[in-house]
Amino acid sequence: MSTPDPSRRAAFEVLKAVRTKDAYTNLVLPHQLGKYRLSGRDAAFATELASGTIRRQGTYDAILAACTDRPLANTAAKVLDVLRLGCHQLLGMRVAPHAAISTSVDLVRSEVGPGPSGFVNAVLRKVSAHDLDTWLTRLDADRATRYSHPQWIVEALTEALAEAGGGDEIDALLAADNAPPAVTLVSRPGRSSPDELAGEPTPYSPYGVTSAGGDPGALPAVAQGRAGVQDEGSQLVALALASARIDGDDARWLDLCAGPGGKAALLAALAAERGARVVANELQPHRAELVRRSLAGADGDLLDTVADGTAPPWEPGSFDRVLVDAPCTGLGALRRRPEARWRRQPEDLRSLVPLQRALLAAATDLVRPGGAVLYATCSPVLAETRDVVGSLLVKRDDVTLGDAAALMTAVAGLRSDVPDCAGPLQGTVQLWPHRHGTDGMFLALLRRA
Repeated sequence: MSTPDPSRRAAFEVLKAVRTKDAYTNLVLPHQLGKYRLSGRDAAFATELASGTIRRQGTYDAILAACTDRPLANTAAKVLDVLRLGCHQLLGMRVAPHAAISTSVDLVRSEVGPGPSGFVNAVLRKVSAHDLDTWLTRLDADRATRYSHPQWIVEALTEALAEAGGGDEIDALLAADNAPPAVTLVSRPGRSSPDELAGEPTPYSPYGVTSAGGDPGALPAVAQGRAGVQDEGSQLVALALASARIDGDDARWLDLCAGPGGKAALLAALAAERGARVVANELQPHRAELVRRSLAGADGDLLDTVADGTAPPWEPGSFDRVLVDAPCTGLGALRRRPEARWRRQPEDLRSLVPLQRALLAAATDLVRPGGAVLYATCSPVLAETRDVVGSLLVKRDDVTLGDAAALMTAVAGLRSDVPDCAGPLQGTVQLWPHRHGTDGMFLALLRRA
């Protein structure tokens, strides 16, 4: 029996952690790469094998079901993990069929035992008989199967796109969700410069750089916390809040839901240049710890707290600027969090939407008259965007909707105009992976009269 190679073992461990511990692929991958001492091409192979397998799980399960006479639900979970990994090597990566099949057999023998090795060999040989396009044709695959998204997500994204005038773009959006995203870095102003980061400038954020490859943590600026890994869409959220015009003082800023801390760290750097103070709040202890790590060494007067954002401990009107980066379904970030498409359910909106509304209501109380609140989600779902903001505006005659779209311009200090970013309410912004190369961030600027 051959020993499974470290790259495939690492990918298998990632799938197992996602399945058994509700782990996040992007968080567990670095640990596994370190555990098996993978770098360079081996690390890239393991990363694509794990992430790509999870992204295309729905497609591969439909193909596997056609290649076996037993229900997939009756297949042992570890065996199914190996079959999915084998499918991605055969149909989504340039791995020779004999190598993909033999290494999968070695892996199942190592992780499960010799019993299912014949089954894995037989099923993957059937899979290898056709390429992916042929399989999709043979299965007469619908859009959900073709692009490996649950049907309810396809419907929610289609509705959101239609509201943004892109009703014919759903295939492009779903395809973008399945494309491995580039690693984007952020230079925190006053602490580092984009020139210190290896790569090309991002199209919109003046502090963003698309990584040239390799381990970002090996860059001194990232290792020292003077820069970080952050999607350009998330950078634009922090920049929009910092760029919004307000009346009067500009000394106290609040990030109400700060975990894991990327936006708070960028806000802290921007605020320090103005002598302002940032309060970074996060209720969940494990996320609060991530915030503390992100803010380690930040310049300026900064405070991290652990409080319930829906019942905050501060007096009304205590802040000049407030960011509400609300907990959401995350359907705008499926490129980076591939497991979310299988983990989220439609009923999640029943708990998330009331929480989003409560957080936004609290934020509008916490900002002083003349100040600004930026509400953001990494989801384009209308229940989490248009409906949350619209509900508040109906209830509050002292709150008005500002023009977040106007902040997406060079006048506001950004690198260039962001095209085709109109959101579902006039003045709001909706970014899209297929249009902008960012996560699908929604932004709404609100002002206290």
